[in-house]
Amino acid sequence: MVKKILLILSVLAIVTVMIGCGPKEKKDVTVTFWHLDTQDDFKAAWQAQVDEFMALNPHVKIEITVLENEAFKQKVATMMQSGNPPDLFRSWGGGVMNQYAEAGLLRDVTKELKKGGFSDTIGAGPLGVYSYKGKVYGIPYNMGAVGIWYNKKMFADNGLSEFKTWNELIEGCKKLKAAGITPIALGEQDKWPGHFWFGYLAVRIAGGEAIQKAYAREGKFTDAPFVEAFVKLKELVDLGAFQKGFLGATYNDQASLTANRKAAMELMGQWAPSVQEQQTKDKKGLGSDLGFMAFPAVEGGAGDITDVFGGGDGFAFGVNAPDEAIDFMKFLMSKEQYKKLYDSPISFIPTVKGTSEWVQDPNMKAVADATSKAGFYQLYFDQAFPPAVGGAILDAVQGICAGTKTPEEAAGIIQKAWDEEK
Repeated sequence: MVKKILLILSVLAIVTVMIGCGPKEKKDVTVTFWHLDTQDDFKAAWQAQVDEFMALNPHVKIEITVLENEAFKQKVATMMQSGNPPDLFRSWGGGVMNQYAEAGLLRDVTKELKKGGFSDTIGAGPLGVYSYKGKVYGIPYNMGAVGIWYNKKMFADNGLSEFKTWNELIEGCKKLKAAGITPIALGEQDKWPGHFWFGYLAVRIAGGEAIQKAYAREGKFTDAPFVEAFVKLKELVDLGAFQKGFLGATYNDQASLTANRKAAMELMGQWAPSVQEQQTKDKKGLGSDLGFMAFPAVEGGAGDITDVFGGGDGFAFGVNAPDEAIDFMKFLMSKEQYKKLYDSPISFIPTVKGTSEWVQDPNMKAVADATSKAGFYQLYFDQAFPPAVGGAILDAVQGICAGTKTPEEAAGIIQKAWDEEK
């Protein structure tokens, strides 16, 4: 009897130990996820990714916050000041992200992303935009280029073809105006669309070397090439190339004018076609009439026509982001899931290696080609620089557009802000 009792006790002890060694229930975790794709079909695409991940990971709850571009930037800045940033939030990399990293407000995910070779699935160039001082703080899912999206039929009807030089663009605008057509749509109320014009003019006139010298404080933004970039922008304004009331128009207004054939072109990034489509009743935009061209060369400029002004989209990790936030990004950027996102209404240039064959649209191929062949790649100025300087650039451009600043004064606004960042 004693032996039987000891045997039973031994078995119970073993079972107890086995139960104790079994899988532990994972602790419930909430991940805050912020993006700025406010269109219903875009929101649905992100929600689908989140729902799939949560179904596979029942202990994880991902709370999504969606904000419009400018409201998003302001809200993120406020959260950063409080020291409690979102776990995952949209980021364009560059100066703003670097500033947050310097302040200790972002999580360094370099080691985590190397586990399992995850970092090898994204090209070094795109990943570098989301790195600072050798550490990775975010993941890019889209990298492309700003260019001129134009109505091919409208161009053909008026004897125009793609502009190769700035003078050709000016003459083309004059011809369109004479035909009663608004040459260029611009939503300057939002400020950032207008700064694309100054940014590309600086890239074409000053060139990459001069821009980098100004950034390194070996040159100034009051130097002649940057002033000349504002002179060229003023030339467009004085010509009346933009629609009436463009100072009070939003970016969606800009896209709508182009998509609904009320303007011949707009200068915008790779997302332009998808936004244009949403501005038309049939959700098809310009269809086969939509064309893409590189920003024209400026006669006498130091930059090359293959140099690109642009950027992309990605997500940065807040300093308090749990491991599950990293797991979600690994899930999102796996080739299988990434293909689902690519096939959604969200339009982007893929960054995951081995996905270039997905790009079938001729305009998107042109964007991808421009990006891959760029001898110099300049991130959007309002993202490449710290927020105060980026804001000064936007203000300087708007001063030119409103006619309240001279080119020299506009350049001075930028240099003053950059000097104050020392």
